[in-house]
Order: sequence, then structure tokens, then C-alpha cells
Amino acid sequence: WGDPAYGGESFAVRGQLRNLRQIYAAGNVFVAILADGSVVAWGNPNFGGDCSGVQERLRNVQQVAATICAFAAILQNGSVVTWGDPDFGGDSSAVQQQLVNVEQIQATAGAFVAALA
Repeated sequence: WGDPAYGGESFAVRGQLRNLRQIYAAGNVFVAILADGSVVAWGNPNFGGDCSGVQERLRNVQQVAATICAFAAILQNGSVVTWGDPDFGGDSSAVQQQLVNVEQIQATAGAFVAALA
């Protein structure tokens, strides 16, 4: 509930919000990890509220971290999937080969850091 511009309207994804494991919030977006390890995002698409570009890769998600405009998900195999504003960490392609065996991700307002095994 609340201002739709800040994720307060989940009508478009309401049917998917069942069997939730964890909910994360950042900026204008909410992200839910479902019991099956998939992810649902809603809110302002400019701030990471649209993960459709990486949806097929968001399987077996273990943890999510967020900057103010981007999200990073650790998968069960230790790899990382990111989405959202590239200037705030939503594009990890430059470091993707280094993001293996990731155990934890932390974030500031505009950057991520990963702890490797």
C-alpha cells in the first residue's frame, strides 16, 4: 500500500506473490524471492522494478542486495544476476567473470561489493 510511484501498487504482480521466502525494498521498488527461488519485482522500472530482461536467469535465488536503483541476486551456484540502472550497479557485465562462488553481496547507495568463497 502507499504511493504507486514508490512500489505501493502491486496489482500487476499480485497473482505471483504467493509462497514468499523474503521481501527486499530499495528506493521505489520491492523484490520478493519466492519459495521456488524465483524473483518478482514491482515498482518504478527505472529503479529496478522491471526484472523481465533477466527473469529467465533468476532461478534458485539465495540472496538479494540493492542500491537505490539496482539489484543483485546471488544464485545457488554462486553466480550473480543484476538488473536496474547501470550507473548504480544494474549492469555487472564488466565484472561478471569475477562473480563466481559469491557468498555475500553488500551495497551502498550506488555500488555493490561481493564476498567470494
